[in-house]
Amino acid sequence: MSQQNDQMDTGELKFEVLKKIRGYLRRMVDAGGSDLHVKANSVVRARINGEIVPLSGEILSKEDAFTFAKELLQTRFSELVEKKELDLVYPFDENTRFRINIFFQMEGVSAVFRLIPVKILSIDELNLPAVVHTFSEMERGLVLVTGVTGSGKSTTLAALIDEINCTRRKHIITIEDPIEFVHKDRKCIINQRSVGQDTLSFGNALRAALREDPDIILVGEMRDTETIEIALHAADTGHLVFSTLHTLDAKETVNRIISVFPTGEQNRVRMTLASVLKGIISQRLIPTVEGKRTAALEILIRTPRIEQLIAENRDIEIPDTIAEGKELYKSQTFDQGILDLYLAQRISREDALSYATSPSDLKLRMEGLSTTVDKGKLGVDDSPKEFREEDYIGLKE
Repeated sequence: MSQQNDQMDTGELKFEVLKKIRGYLRRMVDAGGSDLHVKANSVVRARINGEIVPLSGEILSKEDAFTFAKELLQTRFSELVEKKELDLVYPFDENTRFRINIFFQMEGVSAVFRLIPVKILSIDELNLPAVVHTFSEMERGLVLVTGVTGSGKSTTLAALIDEINCTRRKHIITIEDPIEFVHKDRKCIINQRSVGQDTLSFGNALRAALREDPDIILVGEMRDTETIEIALHAADTGHLVFSTLHTLDAKETVNRIISVFPTGEQNRVRMTLASVLKGIISQRLIPTVEGKRTAALEILIRTPRIEQLIAENRDIEIPDTIAEGKELYKSQTFDQGILDLYLAQRISREDALSYATSPSDLKLRMEGLSTTVDKGKLGVDDSPKEFREEDYIGLKE
């Protein structure tokens, strides 16, 4: 890609290509879509109900895609040329905003627009299990919301922060890249900081936050050892910390946090995590019988047993312990959550089995059989399904 036009007089721009893209954005929103994909030498496509569909047969030329980038970014275009990719938030109108990642690829410029809902839905409006409310009532510790890209993590976190904002008098600091949901001060003071615009990095903002009298800190993503270390320290020193990880379930979340540290540090980190972790909400989005999508949740609640398992490196026992705690602690595995959605007739039998961690176990439960029967006699394959991020590419917030 030639970079000779990386500097320009914005007065020379006609904004015709951007106007055309805005038309596609409006069509996508009206169709109930979640993402718009703009790519040089390709048609514009949208993700609607989890599927990528073309919005027209018109090819966006390499030159028009380059012009679109200039019209969209204007004075920030040179930043794109330097960094090769850029995150930003685009206010479409007073009711609609998009999170954008724009980047260079082999054929030119591409961009993905993710629709950001203006209205923050409550925990109840999202139809999340009632136990999720308890995470907004905690005074200290670490709460993680996990899942693959597009599984609804930001939406769940926004609901938790909004509930705190409406019910408690606290100081909340959010560190995000970029800011998605905008929170207005209600009972709380909320300072929202965008990485790149308001702070240089998650680590810098986290260190500064500890000197800014926070009660609650939201870290958009725990991306590296520095961020994880400071977040654990903040939780350990009496703050309530919310954050996200791109992990598939609670057990993998524990493993991921510990494994990013050098071997010599892992035991110390494991002991700290065992003491500060309050809960993990892991999410998968599943199509509903109404043609929409709903979140299936795995919920880990920190109990003395969970704390012991983490501290003693017995992570493999975590799923069974979560399942056993459903009645007493309201924890649940993915399969328990999926079964509840199926029994409530919100998802089909086919989709329930398709998204289950152990389809054979779930099938037995659906049929009213105990999962403790001799599966060998029944010829049931009880090997757990391995989930990969690519299995969830179609699932959007």
